[in-house]
Amino acid sequence: MANSNLTEAKRAKNDEFYTQYADIEKEINAYLDFNPDVFRGRTLLLPCDDPEWSNFTRYFAQNFERLGLKKLTSTSYAVESKTYKGTYQPTLFETSAPYYDKKKTKVNGKIFTLTHDKTGDHHINVDDLEWHYLKGDGDFRSPEIQALRDESDIIITNPPFSLFREFLAWIMESEKQFVIIGNMNAMTYKEVFPLIKENKVWLGPSISSGDREFQVPDSYPINAAGWRIGEDGRKFLRIKGVRWFTNLDHGRRHQPLPLMTMADNLKYSKHKEIQGKKSYDHYDNYDAIEVPFTDAIPSDYDGTMGVPVSFLDKYSPEQFEIIGYEKSYHLRTKIYPKQIQIDKNGKRSDVTKLNDGVAIKVTTPPDDMTYYVVDNEYYVQSYKRIFIKHRKATK
Repeated sequence: MANSNLTEAKRAKNDEFYTQYADIEKEINAYLDFNPDVFRGRTLLLPCDDPEWSNFTRYFAQNFERLGLKKLTSTSYAVESKTYKGTYQPTLFETSAPYYDKKKTKVNGKIFTLTHDKTGDHHINVDDLEWHYLKGDGDFRSPEIQALRDESDIIITNPPFSLFREFLAWIMESEKQFVIIGNMNAMTYKEVFPLIKENKVWLGPSISSGDREFQVPDSYPINAAGWRIGEDGRKFLRIKGVRWFTNLDHGRRHQPLPLMTMADNLKYSKHKEIQGKKSYDHYDNYDAIEVPFTDAIPSDYDGTMGVPVSFLDKYSPEQFEIIGYEKSYHLRTKIYPKQIQIDKNGKRSDVTKLNDGVAIKVTTPPDDMTYYVVDNEYYVQSYKRIFIKHRKATK
């Protein structure tokens, strides 16, 4: 399935994708396996949430005692402040509360807090949540939510897809720990990649491939592939390319990637693009070799290598150094003259796209992809690449 669901959601400004309980549990368990006390005595903030629907709130409330939390706070956007306007009906949970307000339910956000056993059953869980209306609409950029951010220790949520850059910057300025969900394309955003390069942000451990299912509001129009309606009538969409972004440590990022030597890759690699070749391709406009698959990184190459963005799923900062990515200004070491682009249908056009990334000079132009002609020589442009080096090459 193409990632059309997320594209359509961004275009429609629909940011209401509710993460599944099992996905949250799997991710959090990985941090607990590395450090069982990672949440003990901590205050958690779940902003941009919808506590009445959210599995984030449900998970942390149900596991409040096991995790040793000090305080749990969840906040939601007001209905009228959401960019995607669907039908709205307040829940019975809200309308049955003595402080329910017909006006505030649409224009004010909500805040849920959990700190102690309210019901008297000697357990702290979801039944002990207390809620009230926020003074404002619940926007994370408001002074009200910023104050909650500043008093928290860890921020965990699925932020609005359309505001991912701004939300991450909002967290980073507070120097808080966090676990959030975003699209894998965010890895190469100019606001995000430097944080990954400097080991201030890395990917979470539980998602490294495939797609994930998210619940969407009942009013969400289902018109794309990968959707289903559950037995209880709830709607779900499958989204490709999602990742957890975090600065909480976990064990996977310290596990070195097992690799073969360059000679063994050229002889035994399972990838036809590698096996049987005399050498790895070298970029024409940057001093690095092309490594189209993460498991084909040669263990004994000391120079710079261009690898897929998905390499970051396996990245260990003790094993590799990140140099940059193909759009980085300092990687543009050669500017091509006027080029002719020929697509796989044979259509020709004058372009300058070859200057936007790294290029590989080829002897014979491929018939299954776009190629470029410069002074009667043939080139193909690589897919998005991150440039890395071994911190200490294994001989």
